[in-house]
Amino acid sequence: MRLPMKLIIQIPCKDEAAQLPATLADLPRQLPGFDTVEWLIIDDGSTDATVAVARAHGVDHIVRLPNNKGLATAFQAGLDTALKLGADVIVNTDADNQYYGADISKLVEPIVAGRADMVIGDREVDSIADFSRRKKRLQRLGSWVVRHASGTTVPDTTSGFRAYNREAALQIMVVSSFTYTLEGVIQAGKQLVAIDHVPVRTNPKTRESRLFTSVGAYVRRSAISIFRIYSQYEPLRVFLAVAAVLGLAAIGVWTRFVVAYIEGNGSGHVQSLILGAVLFNAAVMVGALGVIGDLLSAQRTMIQRTFERVRRIELKLGVEPSHYEPGGGGGSAVAAHGADDPSAVAAVAAAEAAEASPAGAPESVPS
Repeated sequence: MRLPMKLIIQIPCKDEAAQLPATLADLPRQLPGFDTVEWLIIDDGSTDATVAVARAHGVDHIVRLPNNKGLATAFQAGLDTALKLGADVIVNTDADNQYYGADISKLVEPIVAGRADMVIGDREVDSIADFSRRKKRLQRLGSWVVRHASGTTVPDTTSGFRAYNREAALQIMVVSSFTYTLEGVIQAGKQLVAIDHVPVRTNPKTRESRLFTSVGAYVRRSAISIFRIYSQYEPLRVFLAVAAVLGLAAIGVWTRFVVAYIEGNGSGHVQSLILGAVLFNAAVMVGALGVIGDLLSAQRTMIQRTFERVRRIELKLGVEPSHYEPGGGGGSAVAAHGADDPSAVAAVAAAEAAEASPAGAPESVPS
């Protein structure tokens, strides 16, 4: 006899009142293999009516972070809450309606069939007209680095459109304050989580990214993040590579001194001898940092396994999710009058504003 299956679709949000209705309209309420499909919004310190709009459009669950903590933190908060709400499968998507909601069925199919623990939607980046040539190149480079570090074959490692079964979600522990996409793939690969990928469609861009002010900022921050994450998980390889470069430079400088010495001009190249010694000492120190980093990486793995055990204990004890509020669900004003009814949306938004305003004072909501 098959056990009931619950899917929770989570959406991290920050000031997404304008985009959220279209995003939610694309999400399914029924899917093959699942008895229940629920929606979860993680409000990352929004200053607009994001929560009111979410309730008005029938979102089942809301995590309301008190201030803006960043996309990676919001993603992790969503996973924790979805697990405590009894999700068997968790799908993460973006609030700006970048991903085609109907493709969620394709995303979860390998998990339902038992072929994968984690599935990532491949946007086939080269075909996205909104991406510049430089952004596409960085996407390919970043995905190559992450595949190399994780031992996986995921072609689009920066895609936020992904699905996890319960076991995979229990093992994910994102510590980056900037991105969860790259780190999540590397963690899953290191922990031998079965990862698959499926081609997915994207919708036309509705607004500019809020994570980056320009393409240059995107390139800079992404490159730094890729280097940091790779260094965290492969410190010995990174630092030994740097040490090897410094060591070869030291040998080259010393060779110059030796040649000059043989030619009888050694006294004029003493500075090469000193520079070679400095480079050699730097190589030794960087190599030692690699060994220390490798030991710390082993400690990180132990901490992550401890974190997973704590999560399992919390689930067994029935610990309540943090910052959790019930959503509108089937009892909302919009459920009664229709999601496209402006008066219903306005009524729920007004109620939300009145609830949030101190002493009943009117609350101004930014447009």
